[in-house]
Amino acid sequence: MVKRTFLIVAFAVCVFLVSVFAVGCNKQLIDLNYNYSNAYVKIGDEWMDLKIRSWTDYDGEQLQITLTDGTVMLVSSYYCILYNGTLPKGSNNN
Repeated sequence: MVKRTFLIVAFAVCVFLVSVFAVGCNKQLIDLNYNYSNAYVKIGDEWMDLKIRSWTDYDGEQLQITLTDGTVMLVSSYYCILYNGTLPKGSNNN
């Protein structure tokens, strides 16, 4: 019984240490990759529909998007919608 308890505690400590070290080293425990082909971006007062090659997110709300022509833009995620296919139309409920 003591051996089983020791193994459970040792396992829990190992999981905890791996989690702490992974977070402390800025590593992801689960890598989630998402692919998008379009970005709907607000620039000034205008929304633009852009074709993108790639994107990267940073801590906070910043996104770096690379357009298909090679242009690189740093935008706020508050003003950017990444999507595939067709962007759904919103309804006006006045």
